[in-house]
Amino acid sequence: MPARINPSILAADFVNMERDLGKIASADLVHVDVMDNHFVPNLTFGPQMVGRIQDVSAIPLDVHLMITDPERWAPGYAELGAYSVTFHAEAATDPVGLARRLRSMGARAGIALKPGTPADDYLDLLEEFDQVLVMTVEPGFGGQSFMPETMPKLRQLRSAATARGLDLWLQVDGGITEETIVTAARAGADTFVAGSSVFRADDPARQISLLRETADLHF
Repeated sequence: MPARINPSILAADFVNMERDLGKIASADLVHVDVMDNHFVPNLTFGPQMVGRIQDVSAIPLDVHLMITDPERWAPGYAELGAYSVTFHAEAATDPVGLARRLRSMGARAGIALKPGTPADDYLDLLEEFDQVLVMTVEPGFGGQSFMPETMPKLRQLRSAATARGLDLWLQVDGGITEETIVTAARAGADTFVAGSSVFRADDPARQISLLRETADLHF
């Protein structure tokens, strides 16, 4: 399976969202960062905006919830038709129960780990998730630098998933460029969120292809 490239619309032009979605039509999924100005110190989209993005996007949505109380809010994004809904381990009180509910609603269920959150508590639960998102920056803002110190955690997750024969997507988010995608792919990532490096490129579609090909060479 080729590497998946999911551009983050946090780096798009919000006034020209439909136009910018068209620029990334060759991507695998659209990464939508939902922030509540509580779990992280930033505020972005809510359900109404995500629903509108769902209406006009040619490719499925990969919703990343950086919010408190995901048990209350996450199912609503599955109801909107999001292909994948990822919530943060640090915010969830019952991650397994929430993942099962999302799956029952037809969405892929993902769990996200901040850079400082160990994977150890979740290694025995990997069957409950379709994706684990390893944050390679502190969540909250785009344009940050990649944190290579998160790679041992990624390797740990890949080793555990491989040992148990799981079809688990391992996603990285933060500071992904042509250089850092090599590091992340070698550590076991197969799904990559790229914001600035895609939307600031002269040709976003070409950049998506370049990132995908680079990751495939090193996975």
